[in-house]
Parts: sequence; structure tokens; C-alpha cells
Amino acid sequence: MKKQLIALIAIFVPLAAVAAGGASVPHSMEPDLQDRASLQNGMKLYVNYCMGCHSLEYQRFSRAAEDLGIPRDIAENNVIFSPDLAFNDQMQTAMDEVNGETWFGAAPPDLTLSARLHGTDWLYSYLLSFYQDPERPTGVNNTVFELVAMPNVLEPLQGVQEKVCDDAAASEDGEASDADCRLEVTEQGELSPEAFERAVYDLTNFLAYVGEPSKLKAQALAPKVLIFLFIFGVMAYFLKREYWRDIH
Repeated sequence: MKKQLIALIAIFVPLAAVAAGGASVPHSMEPDLQDRASLQNGMKLYVNYCMGCHSLEYQRFSRAAEDLGIPRDIAENNVIFSPDLAFNDQMQTAMDEVNGETWFGAAPPDLTLSARLHGTDWLYSYLLSFYQDPERPTGVNNTVFELVAMPNVLEPLQGVQEKVCDDAAASEDGEASDADCRLEVTEQGELSPEAFERAVYDLTNFLAYVGEPSKLKAQALAPKVLIFLFIFGVMAYFLKREYWRDIH
């Protein structure tokens, strides 16, 4: 009995920790892998704003283009910018790991499995939660990932976002808690807040696809499998009736 109790604790304690950790994520999103326009825009945003530092080593340009319905010539002219990369190559970054570690304190990680590691809600919230912080080396911080080393590469689209806290809510030491603060765009970027949130959704949606590209084909195959199982079930039922006719 004692061993069973220990096993139950070992199972449920990590789940409780995950649930508690997810409480600090302010936004949520539901990936839609059937929305090709969203995935195509997400890939465009990734290549233009993220791929300078972050690679997708387990994804190839050709696989993404095929899955997302992007013709080869369009992909080669609008997605592959490095002369060292070809259509069938992996989506590698041009940044050297040594330089990345020198500039940011740590080499920017590969993001192929980031959606599976952190979850899409975390990624979506993270990209929406950068704010100006002059005390940080890059000039920005993040409410989801404090003391982040990554600069806000999407600032040209979003604009300048600041953390605004209510003076009345300040504690005795003069600092307000995060619960009493909010993020506000004080200098408009190229996109409206609604359009920027949609762009971040598309980017997160693309990362969700990259984390498990086979899911697209699995979703396309699922209706056929269900139809097959239904037909097979009907045939098995009548076959069973035929076998048991003489017995009854």
C-alpha cells in the first residue's frame, strides 16, 4: 500500500507543478494546422525576424514548402536568403554559436521543438510580453521570462511597449507587484495591436507545425481511417451474424 501511495505522489506532484507554472501565462492560443494562410505567414515571419539567430535544424525548406502549399520557385526566391542554403537543406541560421554566446551570453537555441517543450500558450504569451527596460543590455525585458537575453525582434511590427504600474498599488518599498502592472504600447509600430496579435498567432502556429509536421498528414488521413473502420465494422457485424446463424 505504501509503494502504491508513493507511486501516486510521483505521478500527481509533477502534474500539479505544471498546472501551477501555467498560471503565470497571461495569454492562450489554439493552433490551427489547417489554416494554410496562417502557417505561410508564420513561416515568412520566422524567416524574416527569427532565423537570423534561431535555426530549425529538424525541418527542411522543402518539407515546409510541400506541407504548406508553397511552390518551389516562390520558396527559393522569398524564403531562402542565404546563398549557402538550398531548397532541400535544413533551416539553419547563419549565426555562429560562438558569436551568439558572446553577444547574448548564451547561443540562441534551436526552436524546432520549442512548441512541444514550452507549449503554444507560453510561446504566444512570451512574444507578446516584451517591454522597455533601460537597465537590461538589450533595452527590453519580458514578463513571462524575466531577465531575458533576447532582444525584441518584433518591435518594428509591434512598436514600443512599456510596463505601466498603478502608483496607488505600490508596496512599502515603492515597487508595485506584477499583478498591479500592465503592458501598454506607447509608440505604435507598423501593425495595429490586433494585427500584431494575429501575426504572433501565425508565428506561434508555424512553430506548432514545425514541432510535429507529421500531424498535418495524420489529420488528413484520420477521416479516411474512420471511414475504413466504419465499413470494416459493418462487414464484421454481418460476418459475425452469418457465423452464428447456425448456432442460434
